[in-house]
Amino acid sequence: MAMGSLRSGGDDEDGLDATPMSEINVTPMVDVMLVLLIIFMVAAPLMTTGVPVQLPKTTAAKVAQAQKPLEVTVDKDGNPFIAKDGFTAETILPRLRQLKAEHPEQVVLVRGDRDVPYGKIMEVMGLVGQAGFTKVSLIAQSAGGAPAPAPGAAR
Repeated sequence: MAMGSLRSGGDDEDGLDATPMSEINVTPMVDVMLVLLIIFMVAAPLMTTGVPVQLPKTTAAKVAQAQKPLEVTVDKDGNPFIAKDGFTAETILPRLRQLKAEHPEQVVLVRGDRDVPYGKIMEVMGLVGQAGFTKVSLIAQSAGGAPAPAPGAAR
């Protein structure tokens, strides 16, 4: 039931004008929405469990975990590194081929100092490609200062 506000000096016979209040009280609506939010927050995890089943036993080997990506770095002088081992442009290709033979599906991340000419980084990427790696990505640093997450790399 709407309550009217009373003002003096109106047209009523006793001098009071009763006008209906036109504001909506949203407090009960907010209370109901918060209760519904809590109910859905509690109920949502219970709805995602799926159908309970008894899984059969197997003797198959477990699926291998994804390997840590191989990082190839070009320092500010243009020298290539694999992990922390330094190489020259001539000696890195045999090592990359050896690593490709050991781990054919290896992901390679190429990092380069920002002061190194773009062509030098592309030369190293070309050597990675010559070694046979097909999953090659460049690593950059995000604007916030943290390294950008590598695609497919779990951290």
